[in-house]
Parts: sequence; C-alpha cells; structure tokens
Amino acid sequence: MGLLGLIFITLPCLILVSGQVSYSIPEEMPVGSFVGDIAQDLGLDVKRLKSGKARIYTGDSAEYIVLEKEKGVLLIKNRIDREAICAETAPCALNFQVILENPMEFYSITVEITDVNDNAPIFKRGEMKFKISESAVTGTAFVLEQAIDLDVGKNDLQSYSLYPTDNFMLKLQNQVDGGKTVEMILDKPLDREKKDRLSLVLTAVDGGEPQLSGSVQIHVNVLDSNDNSPVFTQKVYKSSIREDSPTGTVVIKVSAIDADEGSNAKISYEILNSVDDASEIFKINRETGEIKLAGNTDYERKRQYQLHVQAGDAGGLTDSCKVSIEIIDTNDNTPAINIMSKSAVVTEDVQPGTVVTIINTLDPDSAENGKVQCKIQRDIPFSISTTSNNFFSIVTESQLDRETESAYNITVTCSDEGEPSLSSSITFTLQISDVNDNPPAFERSSYDAYIVENNTPSLSIFTVKATDDDWNQNARVSYILEESSINGVPVSSYVSVSADSGVIHAVRSFDYEQSKDFQFCVKAQDGGSPPLSSNVTVKILIQDPNDNPPQVLYPVQTGGSMVAEMVSRSADCTTLYSQRRCWLMQRFLPSF
Repeated sequence: MGLLGLIFITLPCLILVSGQVSYSIPEEMPVGSFVGDIAQDLGLDVKRLKSGKARIYTGDSAEYIVLEKEKGVLLIKNRIDREAICAETAPCALNFQVILENPMEFYSITVEITDVNDNAPIFKRGEMKFKISESAVTGTAFVLEQAIDLDVGKNDLQSYSLYPTDNFMLKLQNQVDGGKTVEMILDKPLDREKKDRLSLVLTAVDGGEPQLSGSVQIHVNVLDSNDNSPVFTQKVYKSSIREDSPTGTVVIKVSAIDADEGSNAKISYEILNSVDDASEIFKINRETGEIKLAGNTDYERKRQYQLHVQAGDAGGLTDSCKVSIEIIDTNDNTPAINIMSKSAVVTEDVQPGTVVTIINTLDPDSAENGKVQCKIQRDIPFSISTTSNNFFSIVTESQLDRETESAYNITVTCSDEGEPSLSSSITFTLQISDVNDNPPAFERSSYDAYIVENNTPSLSIFTVKATDDDWNQNARVSYILEESSINGVPVSSYVSVSADSGVIHAVRSFDYEQSKDFQFCVKAQDGGSPPLSSNVTVKILIQDPNDNPPQVLYPVQTGGSMVAEMVSRSADCTTLYSQRRCWLMQRFLPSF
C-alpha cells in the first residue's frame, strides 16, 4: 500500500501526472471508514487539492470511495460487497482517477477489495433424488449437485462430507477449469429387499474463520436390477456460438448408449448445473440430447460456459459428461466517450500544443472490436492525440485569432476497429477570449481639414476616426493631441481633440494673413493593458475671405488733407513714384 511511481509529462499549459497508488481494504467496511491518505502518498499539499478542485472520476462505475479534500484522505462512501462487484474474479479491485485542475493533473488509484467470509456454501436445490438399481456395482459414480460459495480464496468452498457412509463414499474430481465435480461412489452393494430407500446428508464446508457450511438432503430410491448404465460417446464435448445468436440456435448434441433393452435402455438427458445460470441459458432435449440456446449470451459478461450433462436410463443408472461452450465476441458495443476535464475558454494567444480537453473512451468488446481511435474535424486549428491507454488529449495545433473566429464547436468522433465499425460522437464549445493584439487604425494615413479665418473659438473643424479589431475594453479607443508647437506656440493653444469622439475644435480664431496652414499629430490609444496606439497627421488649411480693404500708400495724407500729385500716363514703372502710380492705376483703373 502506498505510492508506487510517478511519471511526469509536461505540456505548455497542462501537467499530466500519471501515477499509481494502491490500497487494500476488506469488504463490508462501515461507511466513512478510512481507506488511504492520498495527499501523503501522492506528495500533494492539501491546499493543492482544494485549489485544484480535486475530484474522483470513476467513469460509468458506481462510486464507492469519496475524497475528503479537507484532509486529503479517501473514505468509504457506500457499502462495498466484493461478491456484487467482482463475483468470482480475484483479485477484486476498484480503479478510478483523481483529477485536479489549474494545472490539470490526474492520478490512477487502485483499491483492492479483500474477501471476508460472509457467505456460507449453499445448494441451489433443496434436495437431491436418485433411483439406483440394487444391481449397481460398487464403484459406480453418481454426480451430485455442487454447492455455491460466493466468497473466494480460503473463504471459498473447501470440502464436502457425506453422512451416513454405510453404502456410499464421496469423491472429488478436479476439473480443467479449476472446479471440482462431486461424486457419490457406491462403496457397498445395495439390497432393495433389506432397504428400498436411503436418506443421506451432503454437507459443504468453506475455509473461513469461523467455518461456514450448508447441507442438502439426498434421497435414494433403490430399484430392481438394471445392469447396464448409459455411456456417453465422449466425456467432453466442445462447441462455440456467437454472442448475438438468436434463441433456439442449436449449440451441440450429446449422445449416450445403453446396452440394455426395453425401458432400461431408454435414456433421458438432463443439465445438472447449479453453480451459475447455465441451466437457464441452455436447454437440452431430454429425449434427443440436443442442446439449444434458450437465453441471451454476452461475451463481455461471460466468455465460456461449462455444462454438466447427465444421461439416465429408466432403471436409474446414469453417466455424465461435460460440455464446454465458448462465446464468440461480436462488435455489439459502441465506444463510450467521457469528458474527464475541459477548458470552456482559452485566450487567443495560447501557444500551439496547449491541452484544452482530456477525454476517456471505453469499449467493452475484445480484440479489434474493442480498439478505439478518435478524431476531430479537419477545418479547425486543433488536433487530437493519445496520451495513454484509452485517454486522448485535444490540443491547439496553430495560433488562434479571436478576431477571425471567436468560438469553435469541436466534434470528437471515436470509432472501434470492428467489422462493421461502430462509432459515437460528442460536441463541445470552446470560447476564444480576447487579448490586446491589435492597435487602433485610422481610416486614412493623413487628414486635410479646412477652416475659414476669423472663425469662432471652439468651432468644430474636423473629426478623425480610428477602429480597433479587438473586443470590449481592448477595443475602446481614446483620442489624444500629441504635444508639439507651431511657431513656438503649443499646439494645444490652436486646437483641442475630444478624447471620446475624435472631434477637433478650434481653440482660437485664425487669421489667414498671419498663418495659412499648420499641422499636428493625433494619437488613438485603446484601453488594453498595456495599451496599443497609432498616430495620424492632421493638416489645417486656413481659407482667406475678402476681409481687408485697399490702403493708399501714396500720396501721404497729412492733417486730413491729401497732397495731390499728377502722374503722366506715359510714365514707366521703374521709379518709386512710377511704381506707386502703376499700382494705383492697376487697382482702380483696370483698363490702364
């Protein structure tokens, strides 16, 4: 009992710990009894059991053991009856897994159930009856019904006794299958005239402490002389049938010969089995010896039947033989798929090879019929691989992108290798959560905006717009005016930007005659952590309206009067005087 071994398998986001812990307990322990300290034996901290949401996974089996996470121990949850769980199979064990999450881990636990002597040997029939001729020779054997003891090992049936032993003695014959045939041997000749009826008691005793026993009454009716017993043509008959054979299928025919004549040679056949349900599944024609299937066989439940057949004549003489019937497996079970653990959500930046789900398959068929392979659809960035026997992992195969696909419906199909193959499928949804991997993007690489001079301060000039392919907070865009200066003056004294809408407002009134244009940068920043951003250049062009009248530069006005000056039309425009003249003439006399 204790930790046998650990093997660690490391994956990018999952640690699979494959280990085996074995315990041994007797059956019928009270509910709540201590089984084992898995926290100590697995080297796990009790806090890890809590944080990892430790749980027991038993598949389709009943849950007999419970995990108390507060102490890290296994306790009895339900009554454990070894005979109900394993019947005659020994050793008997409960196999289950302990699963932990964050990171995922699982451990295999084996609890061997040892037998206690809680079943006495019993006989299926309340009495046995024989008709034996007084001429039966000493040494003649009569097959007796075997007792049933559901316990195993030393607690199983160990011996028989017969009382009284005036005429008969017991003989046990070892069988190939490990059982024993109980025979009552005629030790002294019978005399019908002295005593025509005998009563004996057959007692079966087990090897437990204390010993338990069961008895059955044997009634012998002594008949008149019949000096030839039936004899089977074979002592052992062998046959086989498919587990899906319909009722009424002929399995085999046994035959016995009696050298007597008349009624003493008329043979009837009977199946004597009482240990199992063979006598209910197979029926024999009492007159012909033909054995037919009368019930349903299941390879996964029982793979072979041993029939003990008796042939008896009218004079009470008998012979026996054994019929061995092998059940052939057919592919009659579809694979069962169990999700042991799965992630409901993964982030889009998980690395390829990350395990998102672990499944377990079970197919009770044998050989190729029970071998299972699983696959998933090809058009998704996931793959499936075998981690250990009947366990499969679904892992990411390439980089995920939430902006391309925000969720995947993953269908797992598991098929056996039988002919024809049987399969089953399950589908589960995996959500892809967002990471801030996209910066805001402006609609244009740069913007030109126009405003007429002499504008009103706070006038809306233009709106910049950026979008972010991420989701939720990661896609929330804020607009920021980048610090810069225009002619030595901070840009913030010229314009402002609305953080939420991206609207650009004028802070002052512009004058075309002072500045015809200016440019600045606006930054778009998302709400991720850390935030991502991008910049764009905005150029503001100031438009000139006719807001300035002409000014007369010459002649100069003095004291409110103008000094008149005559200019010849033929004067050229080379002198200052003539330049002024030309300007005035062109301004006010277009035909000049």
